[in-house]
Amino acid sequence: MEFRSESSRAGRRVMQHWASILDVSSISKSFGGLRAITELSLSVAHGEILGLVGPNGAGKSVFINLVCGLYMPTAGTIQLNGEDITALPSYRRARLGIGRTYQNIRLLSRMTVLENVLVASRQQVTQPLRAAFSRSGKAEAAKAMRLLEQVQLVDKADHVSGSLAYGEARRLEIVRALMGSPRLLFLDEPAAGMNEQEMEELSQSIRVCQSQVDAIVIVDHDMTFMQNLADNLVVMDAGMKIAEGVPKQVLADPRVIEAYLGVEDAAA
Repeated sequence: MEFRSESSRAGRRVMQHWASILDVSSISKSFGGLRAITELSLSVAHGEILGLVGPNGAGKSVFINLVCGLYMPTAGTIQLNGEDITALPSYRRARLGIGRTYQNIRLLSRMTVLENVLVASRQQVTQPLRAAFSRSGKAEAAKAMRLLEQVQLVDKADHVSGSLAYGEARRLEIVRALMGSPRLLFLDEPAAGMNEQEMEELSQSIRVCQSQVDAIVIVDHDMTFMQNLADNLVVMDAGMKIAEGVPKQVLADPRVIEAYLGVEDAAA
């Protein structure tokens, strides 16, 4: 168990005694002679929204792929609820409760919104879509509709997903990930390309969906979006962690200012 502070934003508890759901210890990843991640360590607490931020090319998506099992680390260990998962394949990690979205939207554009969610559910992976009419399938459909309601998409359940606006498609991706009942959810660049209104709608959806999982890790490079949503931030640059803490503390760190603005711009 570890003791970590939490902001009181949005009525959350000010302090809670937390155990880590994810512990990453000194992981590194090289591709040939290129070092993408260098001795990165961090933990994610139960109930936490952790923001992983950094400039383009900082290694954020590589980190997600390491935890989710698409890449194997060159060195270091990854533990989920105290269990070493470093060598497990991605499907085993998914079964243990790691879910994710991707930078690129991966919807089935000719299927309806509801069908997209059902296809993504754990049950529908091994059964045809018509299984939605069975007793268990109806339960899955009911769950899908509840999740769609939480992200304000229930009224578009019978619309083809290709007709959705960009921000709506992003929120649908989150629902698809939640249908697998993950304990730890990674959102990879969920706000990329969004305007201010879309970001606010996305933030609201993430807060509402927080109750569905044990913890959320959001990877993005937009500091404004992240500081209003995350309990804690980890900042990466060139594959290394350069800062960690509550948003206000991290945003004032000279290393973070330099990484985002450059020495000359930061001094201007």
